[in-house]
Amino acid sequence: LKNWLNFLRNWRNRKNKSREGVFMFVYKRKIYGYLCDIYGHLNNSSYLQIYEEARSEALIDMGLPISKLLESGFHIYLTKVELYYKSGVPNDEVISVKSSIIKMNRMRATWKQQIYDEAGNLCNEAFVEGVFIKNGKPARIDKDIYEIFEKYYEN
Repeated sequence: LKNWLNFLRNWRNRKNKSREGVFMFVYKRKIYGYLCDIYGHLNNSSYLQIYEEARSEALIDMGLPISKLLESGFHIYLTKVELYYKSGVPNDEVISVKSSIIKMNRMRATWKQQIYDEAGNLCNEAFVEGVFIKNGKPARIDKDIYEIFEKYYEN
């Protein structure tokens, strides 16, 4: 099992090697009791919420808040989320969520996000894929919107 986990870890890192260690956005947040499970650490479902908060803040920092995308007629629907749990995040911890776009074209984007505790230890890693939707169907985002994304994506 240990060899299999090492293989998977190495394979995943191989896919994103050119972006390893490069994060465009950092979002800090305190973990409160309502986000935790009975064991006193961050509930599995709360990771999804926190990653969503971090991506939303990143879009705001880029000058592309969700409201602006909606005005342009675009939605972002998530099509795939992979979470890799490394260690628990306890109540009252202040975490840092590091986010970057690792794959991008005019129809979809993939984000790499990581949660770190106050000591700088990696607690969770996520790969999130989303597709751009217009009028209920997958669509290419406008060139001017793509150019904004492109500033934050290193091909």
